Amino acid sequence: MTEGKMDAEPLSGELLPATSPQADDHLPDVVDPAAAVLAAFDQAAVKHLADIRPAKTKSGYARDWKLWQEFHDWTAERTGHRVADTDLTRGTMVAFVVWLDQVKQAAPNSIDRRITGVTVTARREHGVTVPKEATEAAREALKPLKNDPARIARGRGKAPAATPAHIREMNTAVPKPTATRKRHVPPDIALLRDRALAAMSFAIGGRVSEVSALTVDGIKLEGEGLVVHVPSVKKRPARNVPVAFGEHAATCPVRLWLAWREQLGRTDGPAFVPVGEAGRLGEHRLSPDGCRIAITRAAARAELDTRLTGHSMRRGLVTTGRKKGKRAEKLRAQTGHATNSPVFWEYVEEGEMWEDAATDGIGL
Repeated sequence: MTEGKMDAEPLSGELLPATSPQADDHLPDVVDPAAAVLAAFDQAAVKHLADIRPAKTKSGYARDWKLWQEFHDWTAERTGHRVADTDLTRGTMVAFVVWLDQVKQAAPNSIDRRITGVTVTARREHGVTVPKEATEAAREALKPLKNDPARIARGRGKAPAATPAHIREMNTAVPKPTATRKRHVPPDIALLRDRALAAMSFAIGGRVSEVSALTVDGIKLEGEGLVVHVPSVKKRPARNVPVAFGEHAATCPVRLWLAWREQLGRTDGPAFVPVGEAGRLGEHRLSPDGCRIAITRAAARAELDTRLTGHSMRRGLVTTGRKKGKRAEKLRAQTGHATNSPVFWEYVEEGEMWEDAATDGIGL
């Protein structure tokens, strides 16, 4: 240090790029250190919130966004144009609510959650500023649905067990067009797909996610029927199950599958695909939700006295099988239930309810 003067540390040359006096006009704006720190905090906050968000919430939001994309695919098939997934407007959000209600037949509370999931995902994952009026309009459209007892009841309670009689009614029902809903009468090829799907779902005791995952080349005609490879879904073990010829043409899973496969015209790829209103077959597999809706709508067309769901087929195989004397272990191998599954044994007990009933034959 020179007497009377203080040594000063030189400023780091990395803060600003070296420039010549003649380049003063092109100097970049000096970064505000405080703003940089705040930006770093914001980025860290986003990451931290994403990290601590429960896995169930993350997967739920992912399903919400997938449904949002499916909605856009559905509208594109009907309009010939697909709007961007990031177009969250008053119109698209209200149409999404109507689609979830009328096409997906979702319960109002489920629709409410979907609205949240879509808006949160758009904002956090895609950087979209969702207009407040869009979400307000969506929930305004939802209000009357929340006051409808029939809609509120959707999704409540356990799925009723389907029976072969139910499937027979579903597969022989003739759609009844009305003056206001003519365009909703499905083409013949869609009806054939729904019949094959319902019979196959029942025969393998499959979850809708498993039915969705079936492939054409995984269903082989062998011996006395079909050998169906049920792929691994959500880390559950894959399984190969036998499906025998049925007693009735309307419910025989083998004959219905062969008829559908002929119309499908493929030797591989997804076993069940979407069908457009004009009968055009889609390229991608029918989603699990699409499989569920196909069954629910077929039951509605048949005007059954119970509202069947995708899980009704799985439950129905076990209860019907036990009533007909099928061994529990054979049924469990067909459905892929875990050995200690309380749900499976509940279905078995339901099937055994009238076997040697306490009041049967005691002189009453």
